[in-house]
Amino acid sequence: MSKIEEYILSHIDAEPEVLKKIDRDAHMKLLQGNMTSGHLQGRFLKMITQMIRPKRVLEIGTFVGYSALCFAEGLVEGSELHTIEIDDELEDRIRDNFAQSEHGNKIILHIGDALDILSGFPDESFDLAFLDADKEDYCLHYEDTLPKIRKGGFILVDNTLWYGKVIEEVKSNDWATRAILDFNRKLADDDRVEKVILPLRDGLTLIRKK
Repeated sequence: MSKIEEYILSHIDAEPEVLKKIDRDAHMKLLQGNMTSGHLQGRFLKMITQMIRPKRVLEIGTFVGYSALCFAEGLVEGSELHTIEIDDELEDRIRDNFAQSEHGNKIILHIGDALDILSGFPDESFDLAFLDADKEDYCLHYEDTLPKIRKGGFILVDNTLWYGKVIEEVKSNDWATRAILDFNRKLADDDRVEKVILPLRDGLTLIRKK
């Protein structure tokens, strides 16, 4: 961790203990434990949820449930988050993590392919969405998610700077980076939305549906 990161984390709201435990367990027990949103991004997700005040939130890519709990923390009572995870081997861990939090009751977990599950939601049924699943599916997930967002609603897309690889020469077999580049180009030309890339953590794109 750089000194500037240490400074930032010491001058923002503390990471809740339950999230600290979930993050630590993911890093210790899972090969890709660094996929959790973490302290800084987690506090941002909670804050922006409080700003937007959505009634219904959609998340694609639950992983261990860290980011879902951050959104849930920012939701007012009576609001709900639908989160989708394709890896059924993570289900027990996710449900256990949700059960540890006082905000877990605001979350509805769906296990399966996001494209199949999204088809069951009516159009304009969500106020906010967070895309953080397989990078090679970003364009598909975006196109299927956009109709589900109300006019004036928001989409957040994670990892859009992809470890800085978006400005480097891409290796021929680096499909994830190519997918991120394709998504960023597609979004830049999309006049259905307004968009801004925030250099937060690994790049977070904030999109508003016109």
